[in-house]
Amino acid sequence: MSCVEEREAENPQKATNGLPDLEQGSVKTTESRNATVGSYPWMQFNIGSLHLYPVTLKFEEVVYKVKVGGHQQTGLWSLCMDGSGIESGEKTILNGITGMVCPGEILAMLGPSGSGKTTLLTALGGRLSGKLSGKITYNSQPFSSCMKRRIGFVAQHDVLYPHLTVAETLVFAALLRLPNTLTHADKVEHVEHVIAELGLGRCRNSMIGGPLFRGISGGEKKRVSIGQEMLINPSLLLLDEPTSGLDSTTAQRILSTVKRLASGGRTVVTTIHQPSSRLYHMFDKLILLSQGCPIYYGQASNALDYFSSIGFSTSVTINPADLLLDLAHGIAPDSMDAADQGDFNGDMEEKQKLVRENLISAYDKNIATRLKVELCILDVNNYNYKKEASTKNVAKAEQWCTSWWQQFKVLLRRGLKERRHEAFNRLRIFQVISVALLAGLLWWHSPISHIQDRIALIFFFSVFWGFFPLYNAVFTFPQERSMLIKERSSGMYRLSSYFLARTVGDLPMELALPTAFVIIIYWMGGLKPDPTSFILSLLVVLYSVLVSQSLGLAIGAILMDVKQATTLASVTTLVFLIAGGYYIQQIPPFIIWLKYLSFSFYCYKLLLGVQFTEDDYYECSKGVFCKVLDFPPVKSVGLTHLWMDACIMALMLVGYRLVAYLALHRVQVR
Repeated sequence: MSCVEEREAENPQKATNGLPDLEQGSVKTTESRNATVGSYPWMQFNIGSLHLYPVTLKFEEVVYKVKVGGHQQTGLWSLCMDGSGIESGEKTILNGITGMVCPGEILAMLGPSGSGKTTLLTALGGRLSGKLSGKITYNSQPFSSCMKRRIGFVAQHDVLYPHLTVAETLVFAALLRLPNTLTHADKVEHVEHVIAELGLGRCRNSMIGGPLFRGISGGEKKRVSIGQEMLINPSLLLLDEPTSGLDSTTAQRILSTVKRLASGGRTVVTTIHQPSSRLYHMFDKLILLSQGCPIYYGQASNALDYFSSIGFSTSVTINPADLLLDLAHGIAPDSMDAADQGDFNGDMEEKQKLVRENLISAYDKNIATRLKVELCILDVNNYNYKKEASTKNVAKAEQWCTSWWQQFKVLLRRGLKERRHEAFNRLRIFQVISVALLAGLLWWHSPISHIQDRIALIFFFSVFWGFFPLYNAVFTFPQERSMLIKERSSGMYRLSSYFLARTVGDLPMELALPTAFVIIIYWMGGLKPDPTSFILSLLVVLYSVLVSQSLGLAIGAILMDVKQATTLASVTTLVFLIAGGYYIQQIPPFIIWLKYLSFSFYCYKLLLGVQFTEDDYYECSKGVFCKVLDFPPVKSVGLTHLWMDACIMALMLVGYRLVAYLALHRVQVR
């Protein structure tokens, strides 16, 4: 029995409005469907690769286990594991989940928190790594890069850039995700269709908003997240808790939108925690999970009748979802006879355990066997996916929708727009300029005879512009971790294009502020007044900024945690400060290697080399002149081999950024 035949047999009154006729992998609608689809503008926007290829999703005996450090666990988990508990330090998250969802249907995954809903959804989207067994197929084919492009995945938490507007968010996503066969104008037009259909027209020019400032509402954010996935016209749409945190009216609007998307021939799977009765009746199929074990699969409208037939019924009018969640928790309906629950005086946990045993046993007896037979006789060839099969090899060959250069340009533009408020904020500019003015006043026109003060000013240059950009760079990748995982999981861009665009986008502010700083304090401090020395000093400072930023990026990328990264950065900067060659001139031989790891040491030495030569003298006492090279802070670092020091800093610049790039590869992409 095919999916179409199954739906028509269960809903004969809807047979004429069932799935669209399929021909050569594209949607060919009947007259009745045309009347419906006509109200959804983007469904008619079939350009190039945006054709809709309906997908039948099957998953059989899906089992997923994770390691828990060898701890043994007992209780409810043992029910899903033949009473054997957790062996070898493994915990079963999913245990034998089987089901099927066809184009035009919504499959809802219902269950308590921790029941495995999100894990199963992630597995169906091909984003779950680890010990996963079972069989998941899309039109009887395994997961592939071709299928990955046709899956839209909407996470529970909306991961969006707060300073971009709704229109900018969708346009940048379209430029990255839609293929090169579409022009820029086509992509923008497609975005306009999506904005209109999702009802985002009124907030199209409003910023998304974040924790520090108000933006669009939660429901609008969720629609923006859905819109990002709808841009690729997905055949399979996966949504994780799309109504979480929303009021009932907003949740109704969101799910109504999802229902309309499904009616266009898409396959929709969603997890949901506690839907209202209005939302529940919008689902076509339902999987009820309890601690990773299935206790119901079938038509959502038949769930209550099924549980009533196995002795779990209630005479009280209740939201079906509430009853199902109670059963998933192991709580029997309050109308059940005490004798039906068993004759024991155990505690609540034992009662819940017995209820769950009964439900799992009933599932195995009444649903599991029948479901396996239905899946075995399913003939997806009735859909005639010849066109999809012919494009499979092409999709594999074209792993990316856009070229590296296009990705870089779009990501750079997006990064500059997103961080324009952060980078060029008044507080940061005030911070740098005020420090420069204050330092310039403190070192106002220091005479050559006050060599100690001049050297202190040079060391201040190396320290301030060694550590200030480092601390700023530490936050770069940890703050964007969730966005990087989301977009890389969707195959939006190459990591190299993201990395280069992200680092290049930071350069304007990272180099503009130290330039202004040096211009102010250099002339106020009375350093060597010729233009060549000024330009060389500026270049050395900017060089140090880039090296320092590289180290900060590497620390942040390796740890990917703001607290840990700032702690390591603090320890590192303290060591570099002490070993920088100014505070301690005679470092013990067994630890002297530390100063050669300090980029501030090389910056300090290069700045000294710009300001002084080996033949320079200063007035060490009245009427007595001494060699600058004999002054202890200068003598400890020397004024030779400056080109070698510059090369070492170049190695640090490249090395730290390479470490950061390789560390980002370790970020798990689901």
